[in-house]
Amino acid sequence: MRRLLALVLALAAVPCEAGTAPARRIVSLAPNITELLYTAGAGDRIVAAVEFSDYPAAAKQLPRIGDAFRIDYERLLALEPDLVIAWRDGTPGAMVNELRRLKQPVRELRIAGLDDVATALRELGSWTGTAATADRAAVEYLARLESLRARHRGDAPLSVFFEISATPLYTVNDRHPISEVIRLCGGSNIFADLGQLAPAVGIESVLARNPEVILFADDEPASLEYWERWPQLTAVREHNLYAVSSDRISRTTVRILEGAEQVCERLADVRRRRAAAH
Repeated sequence: MRRLLALVLALAAVPCEAGTAPARRIVSLAPNITELLYTAGAGDRIVAAVEFSDYPAAAKQLPRIGDAFRIDYERLLALEPDLVIAWRDGTPGAMVNELRRLKQPVRELRIAGLDDVATALRELGSWTGTAATADRAAVEYLARLESLRARHRGDAPLSVFFEISATPLYTVNDRHPISEVIRLCGGSNIFADLGQLAPAVGIESVLARNPEVILFADDEPASLEYWERWPQLTAVREHNLYAVSSDRISRTTVRILEGAEQVCERLADVRRRRAAAH
């Protein structure tokens, strides 16, 4: 398996761009974009998507044109889309360049952080003529995000390791949305300083940085047993090993706030148990 604009008041309705008809035949090149299109009220305009576009349920029925790294260009051309949406932070640049060479109407959405979700919703509403629905969803999202930030502002800090996968061992740096979620909940990512967005790390590095909490995706069922092999870690010794929903925490959509609520609750549990022990 990843930011607040200004204020909710800054979210004014945005109509379709001047002189541009709303998109009616859309191809989505990323699962998070597919999900955001449904949230923005434009799910019925999608004519194809990539693999793992599985939310909401209707998205599972969409025709597939490939995955996030490789698509069937002939099939895409046959669909005659009036809008192809790429994820600037995830779709390979070579794919976007090839679509432009083929004269396809491709646009890129930047969704790198929590605030960008609201911005993306508004852009999608502008492109598809569903601004009212998209803006309403953006306002609701930002209100929930600000509520979470306010609720956990001032929480006692905890050092956190987030495991994307155990074999090989991958984590996230500070530019990843998951790391932003950890900060929102009062945590400090022990590998925030690494250069890669999702770097591979060695167990020796984790042992050296000794996190107080270890979080891992719930689609990595062996992770609990893996970490119990290292009882010298504070997180293991204090039983601060927690699974979080991979589907919610890893996708930059409105559901990432559900993942954030899980992370915040896990860290709050650590603080409660520590307080009770003293």
